[in-house]
Amino acid sequence: MISNFPPGLIMIIGALLIPFLPHIIRQIYMMILVLISAYSLTLGFGIHSTINLMGFDFILFQADSLTLPFAIIFHIAAALNVIYGAHEKHWKQHVSIMSYSGAAIAAVHAGDLFTLFIWWEATAFTSVFLILAGNTYRSYKSAFRYILIQVTSGMFLLAGAIVLLINDGSALLTKFDINSLYGQLIFIAFGIKAAFPLLNGWLQDSYPEASEIGTVALSTFTTKLAIFCFAKCFAGTELLIVIGAIMTFYPIFFAVIENDLRRVLTYSLNNQLGFMIVAIGIGTELAINGAVAHAFAHILYKGLLFMGMGAVLYRVGTCKASELGGLFKYMPITAVCTIIGAISISAFPLFSGFVAKSLIMSALGKEGLVLVYFMLLFASAGVLHHSGIKIPFFAFFAHESGIKTKEAPLNMIVAMIIASALCILIGIFPSTFYQILPYEINYQPYDFSHVVGQLQLLTFAAFAFICLWHFKIYPPELNSTVLNSDWVYRKMLPGVLIPLLKLVEKMNQKFEWILRISFTRTKLFLSDTMLKNKVFDREVGSDTLIVIQIFTVFLILSLISYIFFLIINKKNYEIKTSEFSFGSHYRNIINLYFSTYYIVYI
Repeated sequence: MISNFPPGLIMIIGALLIPFLPHIIRQIYMMILVLISAYSLTLGFGIHSTINLMGFDFILFQADSLTLPFAIIFHIAAALNVIYGAHEKHWKQHVSIMSYSGAAIAAVHAGDLFTLFIWWEATAFTSVFLILAGNTYRSYKSAFRYILIQVTSGMFLLAGAIVLLINDGSALLTKFDINSLYGQLIFIAFGIKAAFPLLNGWLQDSYPEASEIGTVALSTFTTKLAIFCFAKCFAGTELLIVIGAIMTFYPIFFAVIENDLRRVLTYSLNNQLGFMIVAIGIGTELAINGAVAHAFAHILYKGLLFMGMGAVLYRVGTCKASELGGLFKYMPITAVCTIIGAISISAFPLFSGFVAKSLIMSALGKEGLVLVYFMLLFASAGVLHHSGIKIPFFAFFAHESGIKTKEAPLNMIVAMIIASALCILIGIFPSTFYQILPYEINYQPYDFSHVVGQLQLLTFAAFAFICLWHFKIYPPELNSTVLNSDWVYRKMLPGVLIPLLKLVEKMNQKFEWILRISFTRTKLFLSDTMLKNKVFDREVGSDTLIVIQIFTVFLILSLISYIFFLIINKKNYEIKTSEFSFGSHYRNIINLYFSTYYIVYI
């Protein structure tokens, strides 16, 4: 029975019981759910579960060489999220994280577009509560924008699936043609979730507004699910090379001037996604291995960095660089783990980022993409600036902020230590790590050229930061929020639409006032005509007057509509004043009116 049960679904169903369990039992229960779901990793490749509804086969559980590494890291991340969030007493975030993780795992194992759509939308609706858990006015507004954009992505996916089903009679999750209509719709859907340029505003808008444990979970699943889908459906699409190169390049400048350190990490996340997109665009076996390896490693070290900043936020109440500094003496374990994450994302040798990123750079070199190679090289130096140095430096060193606090809770420390250990182990034993990648690989990252070249890059980048800081050229940390593409819907559209809507509302009120005055005067006129001018010779009830007035208004409207009808159709009818006639229909209306009047009067 369990062998046919879709991975992740047990986590979604099991999450329904979480509110009814005591706190300690709840943590054990959630870990058991993750372990039961992870059993699917042992079942091998192939289609394990389908269901037929309305003549369509929904492939609920399909496993192959691409799903395996994503399923492994998603389960590891789910377990780390349970540990990291164990201090949270309320059940709401636990339910959200467990169902969100389960939806992402189930989506990875979907074998058709309609099944993928169900889990695609499930990840959106389950994760939005993590943003709401930020419990601020900014987080509420951000959550609304987040769910709106995520649902839009799902609509594009559904539209593409329907077009594909109409054209081909099936909607299998396989490689698609970017030149087809369905391919373009699906491409846009994936691109929104992967935070493509100009579609990325939701990422920097929402993630920093979530709770300290919510941001860690959000950084894991949504964007990596999009990376998985691109690798599955659009590998070798050259357009992705251009898009990915831009993604690696432009977030660097925003990250350098951003003050909120969690928002800095979201720009860095966007930058790292660009490396993966470039590799998928290349499409060779080495490049796809590089994209998958980078996604795997990125979940660990980016999650670790968000854990460190989440611990700081939990203890201090802020993640703004201008308000932090000098926390190393109070939170040494958190600081060390954050530094390990920073070293890993900077791709220092002997850490996970190095053995993953080397695959992508080697794939670029083999394909002779010189310009893109140097763009990614520059982006790598930028990563060291905004994530490798800026995050730990401004949070734990820099200036003395005067903040005195305690070390992070034990559960947070345990989660950070596990993530740190994995970052180091992957860097030390890359051959073991490479065994889970989609294609067989015989690659040695620790050759002389790779190690020396990377150390040179990191040394010069660090030297540049030191010079900028020493000579006070480095952009100051200001208490502000940097907007990028989200400026369009956070500033421009409200600035245009709100005055326009106010104008429409004002015009509507004016029109409503005119109508009210017109009807009031019409009523008074009819009342004067019928009562004061003795149209009735005896007293009648108010109900009768209402009936007569309604018929009168109806008669007037009927006459007006008939006249308009004649004017509109004047080409077909010859209208002469002497020959003007209402026709039988309007004679009946007039007769009905006077009949009613006669009955009331007599």
